[in-house]
Amino acid sequence: MRVDFYQLSRDPVEQVLPAIAQRLMDEGQRLLVVDGREGAMVRLSRSLWDWKPDSFLAHGLKGEGDESVQPVLLSHGMTASNTATNIALTDGEWRKEALSFERVFYFFDETTIGGARECWRALKGREGVEPRFWRQDGRKWVEGP
Repeated sequence: MRVDFYQLSRDPVEQVLPAIAQRLMDEGQRLLVVDGREGAMVRLSRSLWDWKPDSFLAHGLKGEGDESVQPVLLSHGMTASNTATNIALTDGEWRKEALSFERVFYFFDETTIGGARECWRALKGREGVEPRFWRQDGRKWVEGP
């Protein structure tokens, strides 16, 4: 399984997540988005609706019904009612249950960098886990330290 660490230094997760969600949807994959922050579901939902001027990314909120058909499901919890094999942790908080997914997108910023570093160290040598680090370089993402 793969864990992609995304260090948010320029853009907030609400601007980064839609591109990843779109790419996964284009590949026919599903995504569970987990965030425990107050108001996060509203902000993330709005970013998926407003990502492009002439389109939106289909998604739903946990607890609102029809979860099983949603290509992107926003939730406070770790249950992928939409059978997603990909998970995005958008609040900077690592959850060990994420390791049951095929791919993890772990977003963190300067306020949660300590936890991300600790998580990186714990996963770096773990068998069956491929951690990758991504940082913003201007308007693009580059892999590396």
